Amino acid sequence: MANNDEDRYVVPNQERGGWDVKKENAERASAHFDTQKEAIARAREIVDNSGGGQGDVRIQGRNGKFRDSDSGRNNESPAKDTR
Repeated sequence: MANNDEDRYVVPNQERGGWDVKKENAERASAHFDTQKEAIARAREIVDNSGGGQGDVRIQGRNGKFRDSDSGRNNESPAKDTR
């Protein structure tokens, strides 16, 4: 199981609009983007470069509910994802 420091969250920014990439319980965002797609790509880069790619990317929708999760490159199961 990955350490929480390796996980990244893609969350909507209510004040500025757009999307933030954050660590769990972080006050400040690691990065900010206009689109969720850009934020997800950056979150994947961060996870892959930190902790040997063992973390997860957790993706929150505009409604505040988490809609998806993506494992880091070294946290993947060899089984095909069927989502």
